Amino acid sequence: LYKRRNVVERCIGRLKQWRGIATRYDKLARNYRAAIVLVTALFWINT
Repeated sequence: LYKRRNVVERCIGRLKQWRGIATRYDKLARNYRAAIVLVTALFWINT
């Protein structure tokens, strides 16, 4: 588990570059999760 920590930390860092996720504009948890899923999919497509 500790071996993958660097990968997880970098992923979280990339997610927090998006303003809506870093500041959590959405009040509902489902909207916040949907934004995370969308951004993660965009990262996955672009890599």
